[in-house]
Amino acid sequence: MGKRKHKRESDQLYSQVLKIASQSLSSVNGDFLNYQGDSFVEEIDQSIELLSNSEPSRSQELPKMKKFRFQLLHRWMKKNIAPCRMADVGGGKGLLSYLFQNSGWKATVIDPVNQSLPPKYKDLSSNKQTVISPLEKVTRINAEFQPSFAQGFDLLVAMHAHGCNIQMIDAALKYDCDLILLPCCVIHEPILPPAGVQWIEWLLSYIIEKGFMVAPFRLNFKGQNVGMYARPFSRFLA
Repeated sequence: MGKRKHKRESDQLYSQVLKIASQSLSSVNGDFLNYQGDSFVEEIDQSIELLSNSEPSRSQELPKMKKFRFQLLHRWMKKNIAPCRMADVGGGKGLLSYLFQNSGWKATVIDPVNQSLPPKYKDLSSNKQTVISPLEKVTRINAEFQPSFAQGFDLLVAMHAHGCNIQMIDAALKYDCDLILLPCCVIHEPILPPAGVQWIEWLLSYIIEKGFMVAPFRLNFKGQNVGMYARPFSRFLA
């Protein structure tokens, strides 16, 4: 896919996601007055501000697309979320968990394939390649995601994970976890959207209907880069 076409499609998807989220975010914004200072509520407020525009504005446009998706997600989450117990579902080699582990988080990879960490990665802050010692390890659960795995975590994260998005939503609701999804394909999901309905837009509607507040976000990497930061509404009522 060409860069211009990808950016155009990303803009369109992000605009649609913001529109869908607006129905839940705008109607309950007043209920969050007692939670000012909470990072999730700040994301909600930012999303509502973006929703004032029917199309992505220049301020919403992304800089040149990059390929360092794990580093970019790590940077965004560090900025917006306090350190917690995080499950990196479908985490592959574990680079995302490694970055968080070095940032003081308790991160665990959940992936059926046991893989070693990559030998190096690009550090975006220094713009240099950083070597990972072969002795370095991350905590892993070498299995396909099961809803019961969510127990004991504060946050479930999945970037382009296949076949577990629906399970993660249901598990986050049951075990009162926050949720970050950057969904990709509908492959192996137990529920499919109706014919003609875009998968990611439908998934967002599913999350909202299940009882989550959702703050959409977008990162500047190549590929599906629209994310959903969700929290069960019940957490605001406790």
